[in-house]
Amino acid sequence: MKIIPAIDVISGKAVRLTKGDYNQKKEYSDSPLEVAQRFEQAGITHLHLVDLDGAKAQKPQNLEVLEVISSKTRLRVDFGGGVKSGESLEAVLKAGAQQVTAGSIAAKDPEMVFSWLKHYGAEKVILGADVVDEKIAISGWQEDSGLDLFPFLEQYLAKGVTYCICTDVSKDGMLQGPSIELYKKIIKEFPQLKLIASGGVAELNDLYELREAGLYGAIVGKAYYEGRISLDELAAFNK
Repeated sequence: MKIIPAIDVISGKAVRLTKGDYNQKKEYSDSPLEVAQRFEQAGITHLHLVDLDGAKAQKPQNLEVLEVISSKTRLRVDFGGGVKSGESLEAVLKAGAQQVTAGSIAAKDPEMVFSWLKHYGAEKVILGADVVDEKIAISGWQEDSGLDLFPFLEQYLAKGVTYCICTDVSKDGMLQGPSIELYKKIIKEFPQLKLIASGGVAELNDLYELREAGLYGAIVGKAYYEGRISLDELAAFNK
């Protein structure tokens, strides 16, 4: 299972939010590049970079951060936040992202995301599924899309989606453990999906449980930044 550390960015700085709340923001002293380089030195190969300004502005705002990390590390970066148009997606790939996460746009404008999958291929586009009680949440988790998770996934798999980041909103930043049962249910229904867990990882044992459940990857954020999982532990797990 891939360990995928997250770096959330506001105004060029690494931050963490709790449950997506911009008012519950913690800023870190190290630059996003310094954080990314530490991950790379520990043998981590993947990075989840989230442009929180972009998510608010509906257009990527921190492409310079992406460019710096992509040019100064060998990390495989997936980028999310504000990618709402073909133009934005093109800019993100040009700035060095290996993959782009289609979040709210996948619920709001599926035809556009289908066209991205067709044009760029499934290796470039990750489906973002933010979930509250098996319903898709959109617009920074403030809005219920009215879409049920399983038909949503089925529709995208039919269009060639390979990767999906699934975030249980109730777990994000809470350090209470990930939604193992939900992920098991998804994997049982769609075994071909490369499912990436997001939200709730609180300790090393959570990662072992996710691997045991058959997850392709797990995003690690607050547990690392709050010192609950060390870089050495992540490196050892990753081997």
